[in-house]
Amino acid sequence: MAEVLPVWVPDAFELADLELLLSGAFAPLTGFMGAADVESVTARGRLADGTPWPVPVTLTVPAEVVAGADALVLQDPEGVPLARLTITERTPHGDHLTLAGPVEALSTPEHGPFRRLRRTPAEVRESLEAEPLVVTARGPIDSPEEITALAEELGAPIVLMPLIFGEGGPAVVRASLAALDKLPAGTRVVAVPLAPRDDLTLDLELREHVAAAYGAAEHYAAPEPAVIPGPPHRRGLTVFFTGLSGSGKSTIARGLHDALLERGTRTVTLLDGDVVRRMLSSGLTFSRADRDLNIRRIGFVAAEVTRHKGLAICAPIAPYAAVREEVREMVEQFGDFVLVHVSTPLEECERRDRKGLYARARAGEIPEFTGISDPYEEPDDADLVIDTTNISVETAVNRVLDHLVTRGWVR
Repeated sequence: MAEVLPVWVPDAFELADLELLLSGAFAPLTGFMGAADVESVTARGRLADGTPWPVPVTLTVPAEVVAGADALVLQDPEGVPLARLTITERTPHGDHLTLAGPVEALSTPEHGPFRRLRRTPAEVRESLEAEPLVVTARGPIDSPEEITALAEELGAPIVLMPLIFGEGGPAVVRASLAALDKLPAGTRVVAVPLAPRDDLTLDLELREHVAAAYGAAEHYAAPEPAVIPGPPHRRGLTVFFTGLSGSGKSTIARGLHDALLERGTRTVTLLDGDVVRRMLSSGLTFSRADRDLNIRRIGFVAAEVTRHKGLAICAPIAPYAAVREEVREMVEQFGDFVLVHVSTPLEECERRDRKGLYARARAGEIPEFTGISDPYEEPDDADLVIDTTNISVETAVNRVLDHLVTRGWVR
């Protein structure tokens, strides 16, 4: 009987690391690090056995995913199995585990822009007659003359290595391809999905290791590009309302939507909690897992609106802090995020109770009802807090609108 293993889709950062582990670009690593290696790398810049290595390479999953399992199949977001992880170590972090162990390829990633330019270190080394000058870049190639002179001094062919990750990755590849006209004939472009590290020094050290894996005679790190964000009114934005049922968040969200349409300066999408439940999440229950999934779906749609420079307005209850933070992180990959806590007290929400939901929850007819039989975790990171008990809808809407105008998101 075939072995049935649990499956998990790593996040984008972990998927990029996985591809480099499988290709050999992260040699000598053959899998995700254990606690001893992570501690040693963080403290000394070396693996536990003394081998130089600059940064941790780890994988974190919910504990329940691998309960009782000694291996895990890692998939891409489309469900294609990429690798098998043999679990040799589990380090707890709350309700998650950091897993360590070797990875074995199950298939080769087939999708993504410029996939044809991805090559393993072995493929590149075998195709060259001499050790190359490897030029890693996260932006344009600004100094082709300097690169050419260095390659001639070394007697080395040139490999341009655009480091692709996230939405900006394709632009980096296009910049490298455009630079070919200014570099010697035979210069190659090899795209590598190396996720950037926050510490620029460690990021450069990791680029050195990857270049060495590709057989570099020398590594040239192209200067980091200057990133200048556009003006706020041209950036994507998500306004995310959270609060108890009956707090007034949907009413304020609709009022804000109307006010923005009247101004006509932004493309606006309203994602009301009840509407999303009907249209995107009709098969979900009100268990914690399904509530979280519903909010993640809203977050995904809002992030897509934000990515395309639109303004998304969301108005779910969103009672749990952890999944609200997930949504913030999803959106902030592409633009800006404003969290509005509609803090109307439970007593006032019950007094309104237009749908009769609180009465039914008090009677035990609705299990896991937020504020009655299930908690609401009040946000401590809200950008704006509004209690609608004693104010009009117009006043509440204007407070949000004023916040957006003052900070330049709306003109």
